[in-house]
Amino acid sequence: MPTSPELPKQHTPSLTTALKTEARRLGFDLAGACPAVTPAGIHRFGEWLAAGYAGQMHYLADRDAAYAHPRAILEGARSLLMLAMNYRTAEPQPAGPGEGQISRYAWGTDYHDTIHARLKRLVGFLQDAHPDAAARGVVDTAPLLEREFAQLAGLGWIGKNTLLLNREQGSWFFLAALITDVQLEYDAPHEADHCGTCTACLDACPTDAFVAPYLLDARRCLSYLTIELRDAVPHDLRDRFGHWVFGCDVCQEVCPWNGKVPTSDETTFQPNAGANPAELRSLFELDDDAFRRRFRHTPLWRARRRGVLRNAAIVLGQHPSAEDITSLARGLCDDEPIVRGACAWALGRAGDVQARRLLVEQSKRETSADVREEITRALEKRT
Repeated sequence: MPTSPELPKQHTPSLTTALKTEARRLGFDLAGACPAVTPAGIHRFGEWLAAGYAGQMHYLADRDAAYAHPRAILEGARSLLMLAMNYRTAEPQPAGPGEGQISRYAWGTDYHDTIHARLKRLVGFLQDAHPDAAARGVVDTAPLLEREFAQLAGLGWIGKNTLLLNREQGSWFFLAALITDVQLEYDAPHEADHCGTCTACLDACPTDAFVAPYLLDARRCLSYLTIELRDAVPHDLRDRFGHWVFGCDVCQEVCPWNGKVPTSDETTFQPNAGANPAELRSLFELDDDAFRRRFRHTPLWRARRRGVLRNAAIVLGQHPSAEDITSLARGLCDDEPIVRGACAWALGRAGDVQARRLLVEQSKRETSADVREEITRALEKRT
């Protein structure tokens, strides 16, 4: 008996609908399907890299060719199910003396763990329905222009602050993708731009990081400076930190589309103790092991201890008090030069006798040329 020809990997709308239903059951708030193609914005991405706007995020340029098509992530990729999970929980509490603000997305445990676990279950759901399907779930670590594909899948539009916006969910959500070699039923792309003439996000940026609407110079963005930058923060941007010690939500807070976003009851996204706001002075008492125990499973781990303490010193240096000076004095003797340098800058802004004495004493034993320069600048009050 002749065998039947092999059918292409495609299904009726019921499979796509079932995947979306399961995704929502797993906690995803938005789901839309689109084809695996070269993203429309790939040339803009290349131009952005060429302009140097990525700063020290060299991993983007190192694999820039992989962003040209999802097949670099999954061989034979035909479809993407783009997903969004709301992380808006409690409202931010104002930071007082000795405290700092953490971006909302980083208040809880590491979102990668939560979302990867849900994606794994969604992949299993797909493969139960179609055992020979290949599929992979990714969340912001694979070479994928998530916002481009989310717009193609009808989830929203890319706003002037370069974030994806949705009329009901605003921008308080994580993006993820299920990539598969199964052909799904595709949603219509989101064509409209609902930002209109509004420039609230551009006007409110503390560091003027937007070169133009829809164009961000990451090198000036507080999220980049507090998380991705591994070196000392440029002097001209330090007094723009305000209370931000990890990330920045300003361009989202002022966005009119975020005014009525529903809250999430996802337990892993709820604020950990001491995250909203964060107490900064005690951070200088943590050695590497203590820092790891406290932050290993949170987004703050990405900046590591030296980055978080550098940021904390800059925040305390905005308006240093006597209590801050005690913590900054401890940081001035830290093993990490980047922490010592930031503490020197912060002590230089205190402008009192004790701070000056601490700087003079450290200058006599300092071994790092960069830190000695920071101390010299601080003593000369050239901040």
